[in-house]
Amino acid sequence: MPSHTGDSLFILRNLIAKDFKVRYRNMSLGILWSLVNPLVMMGVLTFIFTVVWPARRTNFPLFVLMGILPYNFFSLAWSTGTNSIVDSARLIKKVPFLRELVPLSTVMANSLHYFIQFGLLLIAVGWVIGPSWSWAWLPLVVALQLIFVAGLTLATSALDVYLRDMRYVVESTNLVLFWLVPIFYGFEEIPSRYAWVYELNPVAAVIMLLRTILLDGEPPNLSTLLKFAAVSIGMLAAGAMIFRRLKRDFADYL
Repeated sequence: MPSHTGDSLFILRNLIAKDFKVRYRNMSLGILWSLVNPLVMMGVLTFIFTVVWPARRTNFPLFVLMGILPYNFFSLAWSTGTNSIVDSARLIKKVPFLRELVPLSTVMANSLHYFIQFGLLLIAVGWVIGPSWSWAWLPLVVALQLIFVAGLTLATSALDVYLRDMRYVVESTNLVLFWLVPIFYGFEEIPSRYAWVYELNPVAAVIMLLRTILLDGEPPNLSTLLKFAAVSIGMLAAGAMIFRRLKRDFADYL
């Protein structure tokens, strides 16, 4: 394995670039496709909850977009990251390098799309609502989300080598999570006896934190933020440990 940081960074950079280029190869709109899905979803949900079933909530398109963007990043990064080791079997068998770079590069490649989408969200919020000093909390919230997704992806990508149905577990979980995280409804609508479950769910927590910061213009709830940080850091530690223990026999199972 390369012992130098420079070697690892070179491999990581090339893996990210490869994922980015392959995704948009031969597509007429290129990277603009990363904006189409969340905007279409925002439009559909806005129509349903303002016309068909009125939600009576101000700035509903922004409200929904703040749920769609973090959820889409999580679901796509997790699903593609889970498949990354098996999909890179040839590379892993032929080239000695830090195996953790494969799932991590997938998460980072997806984060590039997320940052582009997030930048447009900030422009929209700044135009409609106005900027706020509370925005200073955004880098911390997004960083904790990336940490959680990275840890979870390390764990499931390693498990997928030995249990190939892991990817279907991930797909099913993502489908369930779409309804169990507050994408098109607010945290205040959740029965109080289930509120603590949502606070411990990092996907739900990041949406709640973003809405507090961007829609309400207030600092995030400290209790929710601390729980989110604890779960995210714990997931990274657990994911790294699981990956380290399982990666030794990757070549035998790929």
